[in-house]
Amino acid sequence: MPCPPAADKRRQREREKFPPGVLLPSYGVDAYVNLAMIHVHRLTKYYGDYVAIRDVSFDVQAGQVVGFLGPNGAGKSTTMRILAGYLTASSGRATIAGLDVFWDPVAVRRKIGYLPESCPLYPEMRVTEYLTYRGGIKGLHGRLCRLAVERIVERCWLSDVRRQLIGTLSKGFRQRVGLADAILHDPPVLILDEPTAGLDPGQIRETRGLIRDLAQQHTVLLSTHILSEVEMTCDRAIIIHRGQVAASGRLDELRPRQQTLEEFFVHLVEQT
Repeated sequence: MPCPPAADKRRQREREKFPPGVLLPSYGVDAYVNLAMIHVHRLTKYYGDYVAIRDVSFDVQAGQVVGFLGPNGAGKSTTMRILAGYLTASSGRATIAGLDVFWDPVAVRRKIGYLPESCPLYPEMRVTEYLTYRGGIKGLHGRLCRLAVERIVERCWLSDVRRQLIGTLSKGFRQRVGLADAILHDPPVLILDEPTAGLDPGQIRETRGLIRDLAQQHTVLLSTHILSEVEMTCDRAIIIHRGQVAASGRLDELRPRQQTLEEFFVHLVEQT
């Protein structure tokens, strides 16, 4: 895909930060203008006879931060795992940055950063050691990897614990390490499952700011149970209930003016 002029200028500035001959991780959001970065069409997943999700369809445009909402067991994590390539769907279609999740899963994984709800980490590794290891898996090596790790340690407020064993970190710091891992290779799409779980109020506010900042260069799909967080962070919301999309749209259009998002959500779930 050719890089548009605006993205090309910024990419040239980024190029100057790295050694000659090194491929940069992504073009950024400007390279995908007018493209549905996440396209989901009639996605269905069966576990035996149980239907986890049925005919789920939605689009997320480049540069949007979209909240993915639903009660426990609604199908949020199942959908996100399918998009991240950790599960296969029973039927339907999904693409990330124009790449088919089912037919081109390796290329898709290069385009996404995925933070699962329970982030698996190696407790015996130190923070920078782990991020360097993960960078190597994602194709970052040598000076490029060192620069990426330094950048992400600062961005995710991990400087004070950079040499600490992950197993000794609080839940909040472990969550930050998982988020750092997700954005380490600068993917155009971020899929974040409960990104503020375990964080204290100050850390939640900082993470909201980081997510808004990431939206300038990334497309973000995030799930959360904190509805006020969606109102302060997201452009749009998708509400899933009993495995199907119950509502979708911009926050200012989704609910009646006299209702909060929480009131609208509770009423919608009770009615369906």
